[in-house]
Amino acid sequence: MAKLRTAYFCQNCGTQYSQWMGQCKNCGEWNTLVEEVVEKTTQKSIGSKTKQNIINIIEVETIEEPRIKTPSEELNRVLGGGIVLGSVTLIGGEPGIGKSTLLLQLALKMKKKILYVSGEESASQIKMRADRLSEIQNPNCFLFTETSLEKILHEAKKLVPDFMIIDSIQTLQSQSIESSPGTVSQIRECSNEIIKYAKENSVPVFLVGHITKDGQIAGPKVLEHMVDVVLNFDGDRNHLFRLLRANKNRFGSTAEIGIYEMVSQGLKEIKNPSEILITKKFEELSGNSVAVTLEGNRPMLLEIQALVSTAVYGTPQRSCTGFDSKRLNMLLAVLEKRAGFQLGAKDVFLNITGGIKTDDPALDLAVVASILSSNEDIAISEHFCFAGEIGLSGEIRPVAQVEQRISEAEKLGYEKIFVSNLNKIPKRKFGIKIEEVSKIEDFHERVF
Repeated sequence: MAKLRTAYFCQNCGTQYSQWMGQCKNCGEWNTLVEEVVEKTTQKSIGSKTKQNIINIIEVETIEEPRIKTPSEELNRVLGGGIVLGSVTLIGGEPGIGKSTLLLQLALKMKKKILYVSGEESASQIKMRADRLSEIQNPNCFLFTETSLEKILHEAKKLVPDFMIIDSIQTLQSQSIESSPGTVSQIRECSNEIIKYAKENSVPVFLVGHITKDGQIAGPKVLEHMVDVVLNFDGDRNHLFRLLRANKNRFGSTAEIGIYEMVSQGLKEIKNPSEILITKKFEELSGNSVAVTLEGNRPMLLEIQALVSTAVYGTPQRSCTGFDSKRLNMLLAVLEKRAGFQLGAKDVFLNITGGIKTDDPALDLAVVASILSSNEDIAISEHFCFAGEIGLSGEIRPVAQVEQRISEAEKLGYEKIFVSNLNKIPKRKFGIKIEEVSKIEDFHERVF
């Protein structure tokens, strides 16, 4: 017979303890240990009759995983070409960022039998959102508002869907665990049963996951290890753009990115984000420059705005939106120490338009160009763009995949791109002039 016993689990990291204590030794958080009833089963000894097959890796046959193409090309790109049968995908993001909207749009447009399970909304609420999102709705989309894991799996086995969406994993509760929904034990048990169902029946499952105030998916970290794909849906709620990234993907690359725009009819795919993110200026203004960045393997042009002014309150301010403030301080120190620009007593404000956040080091050259342009009040030609990293000695360092960056700038009609002279540029003819620079002083002379 199985014996029931209690244990204490940290609700932040999932570490198990035999007795209560004030602070979790693993993550350092206070008052996060909660007592839960766990089932202790007797271990079965491995019999001598158990036969294990050892296979040489050369003899293993490679099987191409069949994929389901979705109506969203951006989602297909991030997933690596489509949804793999039997895969379990976890999608997380801020409240209201568009996780449920994205999956409901997917359910309404796919020509498959879909089971949409919601533990947070009623059927009428989902129907109201569906009417707003799409005029044409999938007649094979079925709703089930339930939080009991056993009932959900029972109905799923009766319906036999081609695809299942669960919103959200934190609301489910299994009868085998005596604890409230959202606890570490419940999330781990429910996820394990759903993954088992998906693998046995070859049904792809999408799980919506809540996140904590630190931006991490709520629940045990083992949840992200158990699933096949982990997607992160982020963006500034004050702006229209949403970025879909893959933090983990067993069936494809994690370098791809999907870009959406939030409109009144839901999420709209952005095929060419560069044309939307770049402002069409009627007059040239100082402090503006265009950077050629990469999000994954996708080249994209961003507009960098800088404002440099004399510090009024004595202590200079350094403010960034969408850019790392520590890197800005480093670039300002390089400009003052290596190139002789007096910026120590001036306020510097930097902004990447469109609410986009990126950590690509190739933005350094455009950031420096915007700062120098605003400092000297000289406008940069709107036909110039930049792609280069700046080192601590003031040298312009090469960036990755420079050919893709040059091709993207050429496609959008730019006349000149500034890159490092250390970049290995292919010896083919480009329709854009390539300016190779080595130092900040050399760069300043050529731009201004």
